[in-house]
Amino acid sequence: MTDTAVTLSSNAARRLHSISEAEGHPVMLRVAVDGGGCSGFQYRFDLVEAAEPDDLRVERDGAAALVDVISLALLKGSEIDFVDELAGAEFRVRNPNAKSSCGCGVSFSI
Repeated sequence: MTDTAVTLSSNAARRLHSISEAEGHPVMLRVAVDGGGCSGFQYRFDLVEAAEPDDLRVERDGAAALVDVISLALLKGSEIDFVDELAGAEFRVRNPNAKSSCGCGVSFSI
């Protein structure tokens, strides 16, 4: 893996397969970074059926996540994961570039 690679965890791949099965068709997870949130940037997650022409496609075990080229600069080296904890189940980004993040884990600063 290079320092610019974005990866998809096995937990995230399994969850995407479960969602696709429930929906009755394949879905991909779009991960983007938007300005805002309590720490300066925030992650946005959407389920989509098709990629945009300039998306980076990240695959694992037949599941896929998509990252746009603008967000890629802020996500280099990150892992897209899925966690199922007592507080809830959610997709999460483990971003080595984030210098700080808020308690919700959705907002971060660089």
